[in-house]
This record gives sequence, C-alpha cells and structure tokens, in this order.
Amino acid sequence: MIRDARAGERRRTPRGKVWLALGGLLLAGCAGQAAGPAASWYAEHNGVAPSGTRIYVCHAFGCALKTPFDFTPAQMRRLKAILAKGRASPEAERAAIAEAIAWSERTIGPVVGSDKDVGGLDLHNAGVPGQMDCIDEATNTTSVLSVAARAGYLAHHKVASPVARGFFLDGRYPHATAVVRETKSGAAFAVDSWPHANGVKPEIMPLEAWFAARG
Repeated sequence: MIRDARAGERRRTPRGKVWLALGGLLLAGCAGQAAGPAASWYAEHNGVAPSGTRIYVCHAFGCALKTPFDFTPAQMRRLKAILAKGRASPEAERAAIAEAIAWSERTIGPVVGSDKDVGGLDLHNAGVPGQMDCIDEATNTTSVLSVAARAGYLAHHKVASPVARGFFLDGRYPHATAVVRETKSGAAFAVDSWPHANGVKPEIMPLEAWFAARG
C-alpha cells in the first residue's frame, strides 16, 4: 500500500508540473508575439497596413470592411501636440498615447461610421458596418500609432505587433490588443481600446498583466 501511495503521488506531481510548465510556455509564447514587426499582423488578419498618413480602418468584425482614412495636415499637427505631452517619460507618453487613440477614434468615427461603436463583447453586432471587434480595434490602434511613430511623434516607445490571448480551453474568450514597447527597457504594454465605446481612452497595462486577465 505504501508503494501504491507513492506511485500515486508520483503520478500526480508530474502532472501538476506539466500544467505549470504548459502555462509558462503559453505565456512566453504569447509574449513572444509582440516581438515581431507590426506589419506581419495585417497579412494574417485581413487588414491593410497604413501608407503615409492614410490608414485603412477595420470594422464589421475581423476587418470584414476596410475604409481608407487620410489624416489631414491639421489632424497630424493635433496628433503631434497630444503625443508631445508625453515627452518627459515613458509613463507620460503612455498617458498621451491613450489620449491620442481616444482623439483619433472621435475624429475617424463620423467619417467611417464608427462613432456609435459599442465596447466589449457584442457578438450581435458582427457584420454591422461601423461596429468593431477586438481584431478591428487592435488593427486600428496599431495603424494610428504606426503613423505617429513614422512621423517621429513617439519618443519612448515603438509599435509592436498586436497579440492575442484566450483559447476557449483556458476558459477565456479569444481577445486581441495593440502593443507598444519601451525603447530603453523593452517592456511591453497592451493598448486595448476594445472594452470601451468609441472615443473612450483605451486601457494601457503591462502586457503580462493583460495576458493574465480573465476578461
């Protein structure tokens, strides 16, 4: 009986270690998604990369619809002014990024019909022009930030590839977010505009915390 009990213990312990190791590998693999260039995201998710000051706004879920939007010179100056508030530090720049994304959504919304986009899980709006899922939101946020980065408006961050979490098997609905990475430390941060309605500041948090979230 002692031998059987020990055998049972040996069977249980490795299994627990396997799950812990698997969880670590999943997190490491997810974090690794943000290491690649943002351009690769567009080819894999039905999007179109920005060109100059033109972005292609994804909507109707999964980039089913793509509407071109050109930032005017005046709008580029406004975007620059917002992001200039963050020159002092990476933390300040992330706050400015949140403001800039909210501003861009309010600016773009009336033109492409996304001004009434609702936040969060809204599967009943799938296929509706102007409504956005997390793929649309991650793509559009990445596009706006890419335009800003190419114009030299970001002092402390570079734009990374969006990432995804949730596989149903872990009890979470699949979700995606845009990502920025500090140029000095290399720390990655989620820039997640999906939980909120159009024009509301996105949630910005360390990417590890975003991956660990259950929502």
